[in-house]
Amino acid sequence: MAESFYFYDLETSGLDPRVDRVMQFAGQRTDRNFKPIGKPSNILVELADDTLPSPGAIMVTGITPQATKQDGMSEREFCDFIMNEIATPGTTIIGYNSVRFDDEFIRHTLWRNFYDPYEWQWKDKRSRWDLLDVVRMTRALRPEGIEWPVTSDGRSTNRLELMTKCNNISHEHAHDALADVVALIEVSKLIKAKQPQLFDYLYGMRDKRAVQKLVSLKAPQPFVYASGRYSSQFEKTTVAYPIAEGKNKTILVFDLRYDVEDLLAAEKDGTYIEKYGSFWQKENPKKARIDFSPIVKPFQFNHCPAVAPLGVLEKDNGWEKIQLTREEVERHLDNLRKHPEFIKRVKKIINDKPAYPKAIDAESALYDGFIDNRDMMLCSTVRRNGTEELSNYHPPFSDERLAELLLHYKAKNYPDSLAADEVEMWEKYRRERLARQETKFIAEMEKIQKDLANNKAFGSKTVEECSYLAEELMLWYQSLRGADY
Repeated sequence: MAESFYFYDLETSGLDPRVDRVMQFAGQRTDRNFKPIGKPSNILVELADDTLPSPGAIMVTGITPQATKQDGMSEREFCDFIMNEIATPGTTIIGYNSVRFDDEFIRHTLWRNFYDPYEWQWKDKRSRWDLLDVVRMTRALRPEGIEWPVTSDGRSTNRLELMTKCNNISHEHAHDALADVVALIEVSKLIKAKQPQLFDYLYGMRDKRAVQKLVSLKAPQPFVYASGRYSSQFEKTTVAYPIAEGKNKTILVFDLRYDVEDLLAAEKDGTYIEKYGSFWQKENPKKARIDFSPIVKPFQFNHCPAVAPLGVLEKDNGWEKIQLTREEVERHLDNLRKHPEFIKRVKKIINDKPAYPKAIDAESALYDGFIDNRDMMLCSTVRRNGTEELSNYHPPFSDERLAELLLHYKAKNYPDSLAADEVEMWEKYRRERLARQETKFIAEMEKIQKDLANNKAFGSKTVEECSYLAEELMLWYQSLRGADY
């Protein structure tokens, strides 16, 4: 197949990909000129009976667990669809904040269903791209020809539904996955039409090898960097500089908007949190620990970062747009180089931060380690088998996570394949997982019901619509609790 784009969006049962689940998938393939190829996909994914969704999420999406049961495909079927219909050779898979959110849900879903959780985004000349940072850099450096939204108090915002509204792009039913996909395609066309050079450049930078040529500790140089960690006051964009190795194949970069001399002086006189701390740190100064974040932050090469050489600032008043000057950057860089002890100290502070929290169970243990080639072959055998074959299939996995995953996989997809002791093990796990979710679910439901009693709806929905969703959620909860829960 010729190179193509595949735009996609998810709606989920909550925000944590280790715990929450995909409930809706929508996508549209296009050619490189955004002309649709085939029909769009709009799929519900069945929510298993081991999951209590976040009531707040359901109030936003309007998708009930019962709807996914009635009209959705199973997670196993969804994974087959992703790998066979979406992740075709030469496809660039595109979303909006997808690298940090949607892609994580896809990866964890594939993991639970015995697919390689990574190859969908790189094998057979596939790639992924995230348009959110593209929008951020375009707004910061080349905003001409596009209307840019602001909040009611005048702050910059790049929310997709506001981008479409400002630019007269139809976007009914925001937070419906298919509506968001259609809107994202139109926003992409707008940026490509108004700023084609920047669009094409950042498309090329989705490849981490291209990024590594610009951002390197071997030949460090300042570079332009747009990231959600930076302030909207400066359109999320700054000039950064590589300073040290981070964890997990990252490097640490310093925001040259700041002078290290000022940071050290503020740390010494006790005013650092007041001057440079995050909102949370300023609200909790006694609990706050100075970690110099996000002035120093990890930089991930494989997250499609929006980066560019300094030369991009020499055109169209680039320096002025991000409220920096070349002289400031050079002075701050000179001062940074005079303080190797600061670099050494901040490297230790950041790299010593606790790692990703240890997984509670195998389903959330994706990042506890890679699986070897032998286990990967056994995983493919699991996918090819059905009820009869799985009944007596006990593969000799070397990774202990996979044996637990297999029990869950069988229980959800081929329950008749379970032996009596396996049924007991699954029910024990299911009850424990529900119990871990229950406290948060009940607290959210109580708040929602209180708001509804005061005639307060959520988002664009009516009180009646929200009341219906709340009733469905309570019915779902009661059905999962069971008589002996």
